Amino acid sequence: MGHYTLREHDHTHNMDETHLFFIYVLSLFSLVYLFKLLIHKKGRNIPPSPPSLPIIGHLHLINGPIHRVLQHLASKYGPLMALRFGSRPVLVISSPSAVEECFTKNDIILANRPNLLSGRYLNYNRTALGSAPYGPLWREMRRIMTLELFSTARLKHYMGVRQDEVRLLIKDLLMGLFQDFSTVEMRSRIQGLTFNIIMNIIADKRIYGTEVEDFKEAKVFKDVIREIFEVSGTSNPADFISCLRLIDFQGFEKRLLDLHKKSDNFTRNLIEKCKRKRIGADTKKEKAKTFIDAMLSLQESEPGYYTNDLIKANVLTLLLAGTDTSSVTIEWAMSLLLNHPNVLEKARSHIDEYVGNERLVQETDIPSLPYIQCIVNETLRLFPSVPLLVPHEPSEDCTIGGFDVARGTIVLVNAWAIHRDPSVWDDPLSFKPERFEKVANEGYRFVPFGMGRRQCPGAGMANRVIWLALASLIQCFEWERVGEEMVGLSEGKGLTMPKDEPLKAMCRARQKMSHVLMDL
Repeated sequence: MGHYTLREHDHTHNMDETHLFFIYVLSLFSLVYLFKLLIHKKGRNIPPSPPSLPIIGHLHLINGPIHRVLQHLASKYGPLMALRFGSRPVLVISSPSAVEECFTKNDIILANRPNLLSGRYLNYNRTALGSAPYGPLWREMRRIMTLELFSTARLKHYMGVRQDEVRLLIKDLLMGLFQDFSTVEMRSRIQGLTFNIIMNIIADKRIYGTEVEDFKEAKVFKDVIREIFEVSGTSNPADFISCLRLIDFQGFEKRLLDLHKKSDNFTRNLIEKCKRKRIGADTKKEKAKTFIDAMLSLQESEPGYYTNDLIKANVLTLLLAGTDTSSVTIEWAMSLLLNHPNVLEKARSHIDEYVGNERLVQETDIPSLPYIQCIVNETLRLFPSVPLLVPHEPSEDCTIGGFDVARGTIVLVNAWAIHRDPSVWDDPLSFKPERFEKVANEGYRFVPFGMGRRQCPGAGMANRVIWLALASLIQCFEWERVGEEMVGLSEGKGLTMPKDEPLKAMCRARQKMSHVLMDL
């Protein structure tokens, strides 16, 4: 018994030594951190900042939707605010004038992206357009994307794809809706619309709906995309506290690796199928039909540069950036219209007046229906699909708003806060599409797609998809809320700020459009 007590004493003694050693290491880290912080601040004019903690900096303050947390902090510390996420300095911008300075005077300096762990696994070592460092690779991918997808000619070329998918959405909603109102769930239908449009453009395939060729492949795709959105909407502390990478904190890196394998397998299969289709086809006589076709044509001339990994990285980026952003905006817009039936009726009256009831609304009607665009803009103002713009990182020291910003700082533009600032917008929390009738260009106070050379290149395509879907739903159907309560506008979790609850609505085919709808 005495021997056991002695061993227990030794064990307790060892535990005490371990505990003391841990405290010693933590204290040493804290002292080094504070010393570096003091040296960094000395002689520099940095923006106001909340009190921080050793090691973690201000990470403990991010305990809710980050765009809301940052807006609340900015209301205390100003529209240019310095934070520190672990070892990484962060600048939060909530001012149109500072946004303008960033993307005019400092546009080239701020053209880099932070090097985050997700970029290694999901963007193939940052070779995708969205995450690539500013330089030759980024310029080449931007040129290809513009030429093959987002130029005026290519947008026109793919107009038929967008209109066909919108017609299929209308056809799907029509089932059983001619007689009376029925409850319909909208989120899955809207997501199917945007994914099918992008997949058609990328690989001439449909993933959602009854006309899917390979249901097993479609299920794999949906599961992969869902997981990527979940991971993308989760901050990784190891990106800011480097020692956490050594232990793979919360298993985040393992999850990214597993997800990379799944997405790599899916995109590889897409490319292989496109390659097989090209065998025997005369690819020199006609314009590339899909984005993958265009990339494979470039690969044939420069296989060392246009590798399969480069193609996969940019295919995955298009699938992520070109789908969820549009679908959440359509869902927010329909929710707002259901809560404001007067706006819905005004929009429908405009469509009836300028398009009539003898045909479906088309993209070519956009110039004749500016009020629909006002609704789209007002939705993007209140609920920007990316509330915090994709982070920027200065390649050298610079000044913004009179403050010194060090190279390597993560620069976050809080578009959500700017869009709801009462000093910038009149009655900012109200849904008033008419506010966009007055000014053609809202400048740096309206930035749903970013600004400068790293702004979203697909804004034109996204706008066409959102506009056409919204106008078609308004023209073809009558809409009412389910019950007396207003549609909830709570925000869910995720990078693209979806609605917390999927939208459900009462829907009925319009009698005036019945003969057109029957033809579908």
